[in-house]
Amino acid sequence: MLGALWDKRALLVSGKGGVGKTTLAAALAVAAARAGHSVLLVEMAPDEGGPSALGTLVGAKDTGSQVTQVRPGLRFVRLAASEGHRNFLQDTLPLRWLADAALRSRALRRFLEAGPALREMGLLYQLLALVRRTLPDGRFEYPLSIIDLPATGHALAIASLPRTVLALMPGGPIGRSVREGLDFLQDPARTAVLLASLPEPLPVSEALTLASELEQLGLPLAAAVLNRMPEDPFTPESHAALQRLLAAHGPHQGTRALGRLERARTAHARLAAGLRVPLLTLPELPTSGAELVERLADVFTSPTAGDVAREATP
Repeated sequence: MLGALWDKRALLVSGKGGVGKTTLAAALAVAAARAGHSVLLVEMAPDEGGPSALGTLVGAKDTGSQVTQVRPGLRFVRLAASEGHRNFLQDTLPLRWLADAALRSRALRRFLEAGPALREMGLLYQLLALVRRTLPDGRFEYPLSIIDLPATGHALAIASLPRTVLALMPGGPIGRSVREGLDFLQDPARTAVLLASLPEPLPVSEALTLASELEQLGLPLAAAVLNRMPEDPFTPESHAALQRLLAAHGPHQGTRALGRLERARTAHARLAAGLRVPLLTLPELPTSGAELVERLADVFTSPTAGDVAREATP
């Protein structure tokens, strides 16, 4: 499964808050770089201020809107709406200095920063500019971009933005650029969405709802990840025997742990049946931060990673 994802131009990592989406995006980028791919790890955050959680996880020293090298094969960028606005003006105005002069206008900057849709257009346009970029020999400078989408509401707003803009401005430079972005996002040959969740009832329900919303927007969901899956040493038959034992002899100190394992099993089955895409499970590991990213990358690059994904495919 992972080999097919590495062949895409863009891998969008999505999920509700708290499911480990950002850590997952970082681990995927590290794993792809280890596999010999040239990777651009992208943080798409509507709020340009504050520290970069994603950049910190991969050790990026510069977390601004310019691409920076992190390690061999891996670069990082934090998208900025203002940079996207600059790119757009430079592409549409006849001279570069006109774009710079326009952005020095306080009134124009306030206008571009005023509405969420204009900020999201800036983010989308900068992403498109990076994806387009080529080397002198014609090869793409960033053949694989792994994009940590923002919180679900912002992510869906960005994904639905092209349709909204095209309804208002089907032609002209804005319409052409937005249409190009929409074609790119909806093309399963170039783009894939990876949906993250946790093995609990509510996160799975939220993941299934989000998957439906992404489908309505035409975004190609390619796979899902069930994060922090607890280790289960029991067979289904052993589970049933333990449940009978507990029912006969009353509560036990292991009741809570067994209940969590049962919820995890149910969540796995429900997500696999509801999404009908390859489902990869990641183990629950006793670490966090950059160390967790490296250990999850080990899981992704292990020889059995693809087998686990295939076994979970309905």
